Amino acid sequence: MLYYCKGVGLPVLTDPGTTRRVRGLRQQSEKSVAISRAQCLRGVFAALVAWFSLASILGCDVQRRKSDAELGLTAQQAAGRRIYEDHCARCHEPYSTKDKKGPGLEGLFKRQYLAVSGLPANDERVLDIVSHGRKDMPGYSQVLTPPQMADLLAYLHSL
Repeated sequence: MLYYCKGVGLPVLTDPGTTRRVRGLRQQSEKSVAISRAQCLRGVFAALVAWFSLASILGCDVQRRKSDAELGLTAQQAAGRRIYEDHCARCHEPYSTKDKKGPGLEGLFKRQYLAVSGLPANDERVLDIVSHGRKDMPGYSQVLTPPQMADLLAYLHSL
């Protein structure tokens, strides 16, 4: 009889007496495939553990988003926060001084001067920047209404 042995990958000519030997080879081959799969899964798992460990060591700065109530925001500040998230958050960190594309805004009005421009940190200057933009920042005077600007400014005061 002619059999195909998966373990060797070659056809094997056997008689009924040696069929058991071919079955044994086939079972060994299936076991080695199962072991190879298990080793592969262990390797993938080890790589994921290493990746997450590296991310935590390097200071991955992912934090849970706090609710408006947890931050103690008023209704106006909460409305400003939504505007901030829609228009500002992609370039500015709200609760950090670390820069993204633009400067971090934590403690914006607690400073005497604005970080990049050196202008006084007051409502007039900040509204001017938000309205007209700067070098890499677009202006929002055509996008936001005066009440929305006031809401945004109220939120920026809470940072």
